[in-house]
Amino acid sequence: MGMSSNPPYPLGTVITGKWRGNRYVIQRLLGRGANGTVYLVQRQGRREYYALKIGYDALDLQSEINVLTSLQSRRKRNEYRAQRESPLSSYLLEADDYREDDNKPFYVMRYVQGRPLHHFLSKNGPDWLGLVGLKLLDKLRRLHECGFVFGDLKPENVMVSDVGEAELIDFGGASPMGRSVKQFTEWHDRGFWNAGSRTGDEAYDLFAFAVLCLRLLNEPGLKSAALQLPQTRSVDELLKLARSLPDKKLSSWICHALKGGFNGSAEAMEIWKNHIYGSRKARPEHMATPRWLKNAFGLSLFMLAFTIYWLLRF
Repeated sequence: MGMSSNPPYPLGTVITGKWRGNRYVIQRLLGRGANGTVYLVQRQGRREYYALKIGYDALDLQSEINVLTSLQSRRKRNEYRAQRESPLSSYLLEADDYREDDNKPFYVMRYVQGRPLHHFLSKNGPDWLGLVGLKLLDKLRRLHECGFVFGDLKPENVMVSDVGEAELIDFGGASPMGRSVKQFTEWHDRGFWNAGSRTGDEAYDLFAFAVLCLRLLNEPGLKSAALQLPQTRSVDELLKLARSLPDKKLSSWICHALKGGFNGSAEAMEIWKNHIYGSRKARPEHMATPRWLKNAFGLSLFMLAFTIYWLLRF
């Protein structure tokens, strides 16, 4: 079913669940994809905002819900870790059918407030890649531990908060390990570069992550390499781009991922943490010393100097 046959609902539309009866009021459209439309909503009677996705096909949306349920269940099994994480770490709030429009399936998830990865780095600078990359690799590791690959890893599918917390926001392309990847973007696809199959495994996501880094750091070079004929296109072009990066530790990590050299995402994340994150730490803007604190410090110095002067004088 195409998007043209699914026009977005207007602001103020109330989405009422057929089975649970919860009511969500649409605030605005967040985005449209191949298998559904996502809205910013408020649940009636509550102040919090959520993201609500209405699917075009019940089976497609159910597979997405299965992924989110697995992530949620794994998190709940580890209470200590869950307590240390942000409340935003809950994945799936509920799933139901929209009874007022032919029982269309929908689910509700946390709303990730931020900006897409490429916009975030454009505003804050490439030094943030160390922190954001570490957070993103951690999200991929958790997904892999649940038996799924993300598949369609690209900047548009990564939302970053003001403090550098990265979240995956579209699980429509997530696939079980060992199955064919359902959705992909050519530049980030291992098969597009004749570097391997489209069978979902940890190395597939790590390859896509490596290309994502190249796209963020040298998009013109990546675009030029992608214009080659399919029969001449190869991972060697990506390796050349990676080796031209000034940060040799990052270059080495990307090359290793492109060649499928990591023993899974846990190892890849650990090496990134030790060799990339440590050398690219960035101080969040919001952590800068507030003006009122600077003024208070200056006043305290003045009072101290005045007190010493007064004591010495008398």
